[in-house]
Amino acid sequence: MTWMRWAPAMEQALYDPGRGFYRRPEGPAGHFRTSVHASPRFARAVARLLLEVDAALGRPEELALVDLGAGRGELLTGVLAELPAQVLARLRPYGVEIADRPAGLPSTVLWTDEPPRGVTGLLFANEWLDNVPLDAGEVDEDGVLRYVEVDTATGEQRLGEPVSEADAAWAARWWPVAEPGEVVEFGGPRDAAWARAVAGLERGLAVAVDYGHTAGRRPPFGTYAGFRDGREVAPVPDGSCDVTAHVALDAVAAPALHSLWTTQREALRALGVSGGRPALALATSDPAGYLRALSGAGEGAELTDPGGLGGFGWLVQAVRMSEPASLAPLPGWQTLGA
Repeated sequence: MTWMRWAPAMEQALYDPGRGFYRRPEGPAGHFRTSVHASPRFARAVARLLLEVDAALGRPEELALVDLGAGRGELLTGVLAELPAQVLARLRPYGVEIADRPAGLPSTVLWTDEPPRGVTGLLFANEWLDNVPLDAGEVDEDGVLRYVEVDTATGEQRLGEPVSEADAAWAARWWPVAEPGEVVEFGGPRDAAWARAVAGLERGLAVAVDYGHTAGRRPPFGTYAGFRDGREVAPVPDGSCDVTAHVALDAVAAPALHSLWTTQREALRALGVSGGRPALALATSDPAGYLRALSGAGEGAELTDPGGLGGFGWLVQAVRMSEPASLAPLPGWQTLGA
């Protein structure tokens, strides 16, 4: 057996140059469907959001689109296909990913393993934060908060040493636990990763989309999960499957920014994605159009299903800009204190 805390076990399982899950040639799409893979309507909604960001920024000379955790470039390719020529002429798209540049990606895309600095535009992270490695802790029978260790070959878990002062302080602030058996997932590395990414925006909008929770709704027993070949499996950190954990979105939010927490259902509906069925009269006047609209309605329903993809959390943060037009009316915008 090889016992590790969860953070180094995730790091090795997902990103090891020799056998990490995200280094594999098939990419994430070979194992699970994100919103990007579910429907082109998702990319269309992100393209609309980018156009609204562009307008709010006064149509800068160079407009950045930063896809953080770009996979194999599926979202970038979809968004670029939806943009008008006059915007494409000013656009600088970035794919931020540790894997090699995928074949067939438009030549205008800059492929990098680090978020760019000093850019103006839209930073979009779809299901990225849940793969940033982090440790977990559990309260033992004596009330001591200890790190959880995992066997990298079997996924079996045990309690290790007491947690550091820094992790104890993070838990006290964001995810208090006291009763034996209660689990906390220490989000400090994710908070830092998001802060670094957002700091690269000179002006613009930063959006993180992920499985998430906020204070008062923390899961009591942890959220580590695994995915392989389209199925959820045990989260064994051996490189054979994706290993994820849900995100404390309120802790992640970069301070001193105008911010919104909402659901994917509400965000996508505001951006024009609907699961409503087309009018039946269209079936008579334009049968082919009716079938296309019906298919699109099904895709929209999947993207906005509150029990599925629509239940994802959206953290939206504005950096030296006003809110984009479609999202501005959504309730919940607030300025976070430092």
